Amino acid sequence: MGEANTNTYQMHQQAAEFHTQAAHAHNAAAASHNKEDHLSAHELSRQAHEHSAKAFESSQKTVGEFKPEK
Repeated sequence: MGEANTNTYQMHQQAAEFHTQAAHAHNAAAASHNKEDHLSAHELSRQAHEHSAKAFESSQKTVGEFKPEK
């Protein structure tokens, strides 16, 4: 695997981690909301949104940096 593809792989892994963190925060927010802990649910939803935005940015960067090997 070339250096460019190694960097792309690492960037993809980072985006995947942000997606996982966002999913976890969404699940925790839903659980808090079901317990009527709306303040915690709101904060967790904010965190989920932040992680989702980072995941999107990281994914966009990965796509922009991708250079297929010949």
